[in-house]
Amino acid sequence: MSERYSFSLTTFSPSGKLVQIEYALAAVAAGAPSVGIKATNGVVLATEKKQKSVLYDEHSIHKIEPVTRGIGMVYSGMGPDFRVLTQRARKLASQYNMTYQEQIPVDQLVQKVANVMQEFTQSGGVRPFGVSLLLAGWNADEEKPYLYQCDPSGAHFAWKATAMGRNHINGKTFLEKR
Repeated sequence: MSERYSFSLTTFSPSGKLVQIEYALAAVAAGAPSVGIKATNGVVLATEKKQKSVLYDEHSIHKIEPVTRGIGMVYSGMGPDFRVLTQRARKLASQYNMTYQEQIPVDQLVQKVANVMQEFTQSGGVRPFGVSLLLAGWNADEEKPYLYQCDPSGAHFAWKATAMGRNHINGKTFLEKR
């Protein structure tokens, strides 16, 4: 029954879901696991960096990328989508810097990236990003770290610790016990 709704970005299925978002979330769930843990003096981002072939140059695969001097991000899901969002995040941060002569606050960058992701859930000719992001960083004027997650739907959340990707439920359960 959901086949009738699977190609339409803005039509809800009878169960109340946008099927294209469900496909994007499935791509995230099949992706390499990534973890973010916020401490009082920083944030740790970790991910699995598995080579699909021994012939790959391991220095050519980038799973964690800096956006600014104080903000970095990691992904689970589709690598090409991550590269597009990394470039967009860097451009947004650069535009903010040019306008206000200071680094963009982490929460503002997260909102802007989440807005880009949300736009792709309802625009014609594109598909939702098949990636979830963990953005971590410091604001220049504060002594406090931040950790946020952005989902393909454009939803974003602040976390103390979280996991995403393959086996994310087990990862979150482990983090909750600690």
